[in-house]
Amino acid sequence: MAVSEREATQRGERRVDSSLLLVLALLLVLLVQSPVRRALAAPVLQSWLTVFVAVVVQALPFLVFGVLLSAALAVFVPPSFFARALPGRTALAVPVAGVAGAVLPGCECASVPVAGALVRRGVRPAAALAFLLSAPAINPVVLTATAVAFAGEPRMVLARFGAGLVAACVMGWLWQRVGRAEWLRLPTRDAHEGQGRGAAFWGSVRHDVLHAGGFLVVGAGAAATLKAVVPEGWLRLAAGDPVVSVLALAVLAVLLSICSEADAFVAASLTQFSLTARLAFLVVGPMVDLKLFAMQAGTFGRAFALRFAPATFAVAVAVSVLTGAVLL
Repeated sequence: MAVSEREATQRGERRVDSSLLLVLALLLVLLVQSPVRRALAAPVLQSWLTVFVAVVVQALPFLVFGVLLSAALAVFVPPSFFARALPGRTALAVPVAGVAGAVLPGCECASVPVAGALVRRGVRPAAALAFLLSAPAINPVVLTATAVAFAGEPRMVLARFGAGLVAACVMGWLWQRVGRAEWLRLPTRDAHEGQGRGAAFWGSVRHDVLHAGGFLVVGAGAAATLKAVVPEGWLRLAAGDPVVSVLALAVLAVLLSICSEADAFVAASLTQFSLTARLAFLVVGPMVDLKLFAMQAGTFGRAFALRFAPATFAVAVAVSVLTGAVLL
């Protein structure tokens, strides 16, 4: 009986504590209601929200479609298909793999495990790496999103396709020439290997949506902050120097780690910068960013990632500048 009374007393105390917390929460809401309303009405925040919502709403359909298509290809197209389709000579297999990446979409999150599966099944590493870089950079979903984002600049689609394909092939040939077997750790198995196709498909979709969606929000927030908070004079100063503007947006692409299906809308919002600088943002991002570095290190080893990522960054920036000089 004493135990029952003690339990009843404890339950009563918990109810009192919960009621007190609820009252305090309501009071806090009432206290901050006016400051929050004033903050939301501020012109800076209104501008920030406008850019943020515009980027997310425009990019989200392409991101979801790209993730679904990428998961379907990763699960339902066997890696042995690529091994049979590629030429025997590595020098020819690299551009063929690069073009295959343009035809068969794959976001960054899917391209690394697919490339690992290709290497494990006998595809030459140089060709697999060209596919790894080209699939998220120049696939049809990415190019369509770029055309929509840069509706007034159709040259950006051609420039992105050409620069992305050339950079992917250059890295494949570079690995063929100077890459060493001890730098590349062969992956052991796919992330969804051993599961049914349905479970593997939805597992891949959930993983990619969570990761890509999170990075899209970060990228949209950064773009909105640049537009609304950073003084216009600073942006003009950075954008006014051709070298600084290209390097600034290339580094920004690495740090933001936006999914390639959505990055064109972020780049299109950075109107202070030249088309060449924004092209560097679009070419570097799908090939070198923080999440890709982590995935490459986990799949192929740290020794590979520490060499491959900086070389890819340098090649992507150089190819972007040359392509911009010719086409933009």
